Amino acid sequence: MPCDDTDGAGADPGPRRNRAASPPTRLLVLVNRNSRRGAAFDAAMVAPLVEAGIEPIVETCDAPAEVSARIVAAAAEFDGVAIAGGDGTLNSAAAGLVATGLPLGILPFGTANDLANTLGIPEDPAEAARVIARGHTRRIDLGEVNGCYFFNVASVGLAAELTRQLTGERKRRWGRLAYPLTALRALFDMRPFHADVVTPAERTRVLTLQITVGNGRHYGGGMTVAEAAEIDDGQLDLFSLELRSPWLLVRMLADLRRGSHGSWREVRVSRGAGFEIRTRRSRQVSCDGELITTTPARFRVRPAAVTVYAPSP
Repeated sequence: MPCDDTDGAGADPGPRRNRAASPPTRLLVLVNRNSRRGAAFDAAMVAPLVEAGIEPIVETCDAPAEVSARIVAAAAEFDGVAIAGGDGTLNSAAAGLVATGLPLGILPFGTANDLANTLGIPEDPAEAARVIARGHTRRIDLGEVNGCYFFNVASVGLAAELTRQLTGERKRRWGRLAYPLTALRALFDMRPFHADVVTPAERTRVLTLQITVGNGRHYGGGMTVAEAAEIDDGQLDLFSLELRSPWLLVRMLADLRRGSHGSWREVRVSRGAGFEIRTRRSRQVSCDGELITTTPARFRVRPAAVTVYAPSP
């Protein structure tokens, strides 16, 4: 249930605001045992929830496609849901969270854990459980492309090829190093392609290695979408890598990590509530590290679509 083609479906997000502490009383904890660290999950890791008077009901999910359906089916029995997995598992939960309005707790068990990083959630599971136990919530945006949701980024080109090559075995073996190692291989296999980037104001023809549309702040194991990007600003940030040489991307890495890559003349940047990307032949679109849809790709932001347990400001 990763995609939702109905316009405006799901719970009304209401006004954008962060809420005072209100911990859940009964929490569904979905564990992806196939995530990089998921096999190491132990009930003791959620002991801080029990200590806070929360009843955690732990269930496992073997396939991402199960996650949203499980959330919807259990919505009447719980007042919150926690995902023990990585960004791909969280992506699979998005449709269920929108449909039910249940607040989300994040227990980072993936390789990159970019959404947790964006929200300032600790990678230690017990510390992340304490964030849920404190009960402070934050309303965050979702990105949407062709009816499919994403928390962090959606990309066409190099990043989609990276997603194709970045197998679960590589993630388990190399951890975060799997990203740069696989990216180098994908980079030299990739050829630039033509695309049209369409905004309400203009249509621009580009020759690019990659077009990325970001909803959150971080992606790809620590890269930054843009210096000003936030996951609750009601905006999407687009950048296009229009490089003459793949070696330029290596030189650009420090700026990609800081989010200052827009200062390079080879990088086109734009910001808005919606974009469209068209290509001559259909190209895959990766969303939060999963290949989910294809071009033509129509993007929009869903402001304040999901409530998450997050550290207090």
